[in-house]
Amino acid sequence: MNEVARLHYLSAMGVDVWLARHSSNRLSGQSQTDTAKIVEVTAENSALGTVSDQNLSGENTTDQAWQILQQEVVDCERCGLCATRTQTVFGSGNQKAQWLLIGEAPGQNEDQQGVPFVGKAGQLLTEMLRAMGLSREEVYITNILKCRPPNNRDPNTVEVEACKGHLQRQIELIKPEIILAVGRVAAQKLLNTDVALAKLRGTVHNLKGRPLMVIYHPAYLLRSLTEKRKAWADMQMAMKVYRELKK
Repeated sequence: MNEVARLHYLSAMGVDVWLARHSSNRLSGQSQTDTAKIVEVTAENSALGTVSDQNLSGENTTDQAWQILQQEVVDCERCGLCATRTQTVFGSGNQKAQWLLIGEAPGQNEDQQGVPFVGKAGQLLTEMLRAMGLSREEVYITNILKCRPPNNRDPNTVEVEACKGHLQRQIELIKPEIILAVGRVAAQKLLNTDVALAKLRGTVHNLKGRPLMVIYHPAYLLRSLTEKRKAWADMQMAMKVYRELKK
């Protein structure tokens, strides 16, 4: 890069540059035509470069934010579950997903593997997504709690409050188009209600400006096979809402 181009590149970035007197004299000796050409080309290239640099910077910042958040979850001791967990279960999938699925809390398999929705319930959830034309790699899956409650009991208020900030930050970073609350507990905690799941499903709710749909938990469907038809209807409705958003 020649000196004039370098100076204009630095100027485009807002960097003040001081020139030695001999450099200033040497540059002033160039023809106005040549200098104008260099300025024009450099300005264009600098603008493109600045946009590219900003994009890279944004991506790096987001990656760093994810890393920081994940480490905060690993180190978290905000409630008593830190003493009983095998490991934290942060979440998995596409960090830029348009679909965000939120369950209640890790179970025994998740606690051992560090991944949400594994085991038979996880396999069924994967098949439910596949029926909608989605894969686990396309969506993001997490839970309200990042640690397993002993004996898979329901999360209590203290635990939900302790983990709320982690989940809110995940939502902010992902910026999903639509959210699925997976199961009764997740739906009630996210919507701050004690209304039964049967009355929450089939309705488009709102969570921080985003549509939220309630679906059956796959573990429940494994115990209640007759409800699978309702579950499929819920998934179809969620897909319809999503498609309307994309129009």
